[in-house]
Amino acid sequence: MRRRDGSKRTRAIWATAAVAGSAGLVAGALVVGQPERAEGDREAKLAGGVQQKSRGAPDDVGNLVARLGNRTAGAYLDSRGRTVVTVTNATDAATVRAAGAVPKMMRRNPATLTRITGTLRESFGDVPGTGWAIDPATSQVVVWTDDTVKGAPMASARSLARRLGSSVRMVRIPGRLRTFAVGGDAIFGRSSRCSLGFNVRRGGENFFLTAGHCGNAVLNWTADQQGRQALGTTVESSFPGDDFALVRTEPGAEDEGEVNLYNGQTRDITEAGEAVVGQRVARSGSTTGVSTGEVTAVNATVNFPEGTVTGMIQTTVCAEPGDSGGPLFSGTTALGLTSGGSGNCDIGGVTFFQPVTEPLETFGVEVF
Repeated sequence: MRRRDGSKRTRAIWATAAVAGSAGLVAGALVVGQPERAEGDREAKLAGGVQQKSRGAPDDVGNLVARLGNRTAGAYLDSRGRTVVTVTNATDAATVRAAGAVPKMMRRNPATLTRITGTLRESFGDVPGTGWAIDPATSQVVVWTDDTVKGAPMASARSLARRLGSSVRMVRIPGRLRTFAVGGDAIFGRSSRCSLGFNVRRGGENFFLTAGHCGNAVLNWTADQQGRQALGTTVESSFPGDDFALVRTEPGAEDEGEVNLYNGQTRDITEAGEAVVGQRVARSGSTTGVSTGEVTAVNATVNFPEGTVTGMIQTTVCAEPGDSGGPLFSGTTALGLTSGGSGNCDIGGVTFFQPVTEPLETFGVEVF
């Protein structure tokens, strides 16, 4: 779903948010810029140590994987922090070594794994609480189901996994997969609250990114719940399929390319990049402050109750309603926008992020 239109904000730092919208998960009002949890300071310190590149990583893992095309299932970081790229032949292995990464011969052909994801899409593409992604480390397709998947759908999933054999691994996710409504520095619209993701620029115009399920629900954004401080107007929004939206900032609003660390400090963001499996990452949000974790999958498909989103980053970072739209980052590199997941920051959980590189390319904007 896409929509067009054109308005402000006082201090548009890279924060986070979510919307009540279709998910119906409205949190209580939070003070802008204030963390709701004491753990935010501790996590902010941890975020300071998160680095974007690993030892031995090539400058652009994404380009290397793209060059290999259907001869690879992707890349990941091993336990020693090295970038490992999966390959199917000796020539590609030499290319990977020359780029400064470690090649790993795959146990299964990437085309086989891709066909399996197609089968899953045909069988479970409309079943909320399910999803899947290729695990490059094991040459398997990981299929997850949340606690709402039971009875006939669960039996069908298990039956299909048995037919596909060892190429599929089933994982149960506690709780219910959902978009995270209402969040970093809060932004408000109608009866909804979301978080600002990344400040971006196109030509001489300033914008910011947030979640698409936020942009679908709100046209005019303000920096306060009372609606007195005009912030911006949703220009385009895409959800489901993707989960990102572009908001034009009100002329004269102060914009900074920083992430709120919720300890009185911010992190300057200088570039955007692609996430890698095994990478340590951090997320900022108004409900839970800063949380850290690890990337467990890329190019994941997630079936939310509101619709299916593809190409997602899966992580062990916790999040809660109010964190949607907020920034996922590593060091000074922007990686994604908070979309949804399962669990919370008391028991832990699984959170999915929209890769930030897609809206940057779609809208022709850049981080600053």
